[in-house]
Amino acid sequence: MTQHIVPEVFKPLWKEKARYRGAYGGRGSGKSHNFATMLVIRAVSQKGFRAICVREVQRSLKESALRLVSDTIDRLNLGGEFSVQTNQIKTPGDGLISFTGMQDHTAESIKSLENIHVAWVEEASNLSARSLELLRPTIRADGSEIWFSWNPRNETDAVDQFLRSENIPENSIVVKSNYDSNQFFPSELEEERLFDKKHNVERYSHIWDGEYEPRVKGAIWDRATIHAHRRSDPPEMNRIVVAVDPAVSEEGGDEHGIIVCGIGEDNRGYVLDDLSRHGSPKQWAEQTIAAYDKWSADAIVIEINQGGDMVRHTLESVRPGIRIIEVRATKGKHVRAEPISALYQLGRVSHVGTFDKLETQMCQVTSAGYQGDGSPDRVDAMVWAMTELFPKLNRQKPKVDHRENVSASWMG
Repeated sequence: MTQHIVPEVFKPLWKEKARYRGAYGGRGSGKSHNFATMLVIRAVSQKGFRAICVREVQRSLKESALRLVSDTIDRLNLGGEFSVQTNQIKTPGDGLISFTGMQDHTAESIKSLENIHVAWVEEASNLSARSLELLRPTIRADGSEIWFSWNPRNETDAVDQFLRSENIPENSIVVKSNYDSNQFFPSELEEERLFDKKHNVERYSHIWDGEYEPRVKGAIWDRATIHAHRRSDPPEMNRIVVAVDPAVSEEGGDEHGIIVCGIGEDNRGYVLDDLSRHGSPKQWAEQTIAAYDKWSADAIVIEINQGGDMVRHTLESVRPGIRIIEVRATKGKHVRAEPISALYQLGRVSHVGTFDKLETQMCQVTSAGYQGDGSPDRVDAMVWAMTELFPKLNRQKPKVDHRENVSASWMG
């Protein structure tokens, strides 16, 4: 095995015994690399070692730590000790490292993790209080541990309340690590850091120094409210729509907003999926229709102010006759968003899972406009979808599309 040098900041995580181990901080600090190395070395030294790498939401293995753990095995020249497979890693002595999303588990299904030695929670700032409550008593094997790595987001997040409040568990070791603690900090990231220090002053401390995310003054959404009503599973849906807000240009940095929302049998709104992407008109149309099929949606909601005919024709070129609801914007983005923001404040909307990019955009919308970079395409799509689902918000005559007698939103 190639010798591994443990950075000074992480040495307490290696030397001392603890039930809970945590490392938080900014980008480029080496937190994930440290835990991946701990995991691999623990697996070599403990035959039959069983571990699970956890995220709140894991839509594919590309979003998991599988690649990082596999690369760590190679870096330590331990390839002969492990069998890296497409969805898991077999460890010496018939052990196993697996990868999962907490949103995929119920109180019953999570019992399958009872014999795990180590659970490593990646991107732990996204971990819900419900998931943390499920995970802690489940990891119960003799000497078992739970590890957390995260870039802090809000002091109200479950992991910060658990490991950074005044009453953290006594058997915990928590360290803060930033780029300046990482002796292997790459020059490429140093260029990125210096750029942000000069041009992204407001968010620099959050990104690189591991400070809590700055709150935009006058924002009409906040993460605490979004998080307070987050759900792991939706109820039965009475209606589901997909809203698409294509970017103006393929060459720009903006994405095509593609958001799936529904109204549950409890008459509450639910954000069910965020499939926003870059790409050509054909690609965003195919993605939108794939979401329509996946969720058995009632319709696709589009705005017709800017390229509306193009949007409709692009969708119909992929799926002729698909049901489309056309809406027309008569007010600014932030004005259209305010009634939907009010629904969140009233606790009438929940996100099923975590949609970090959407939520970041939401928290940058103020009564004076959008304060983020580019266009809030994800928020725009979500607002169109929710307004369509809450017809009492309608303030104008309904828009009828060219094939269906379908009422549009108050923005139509």
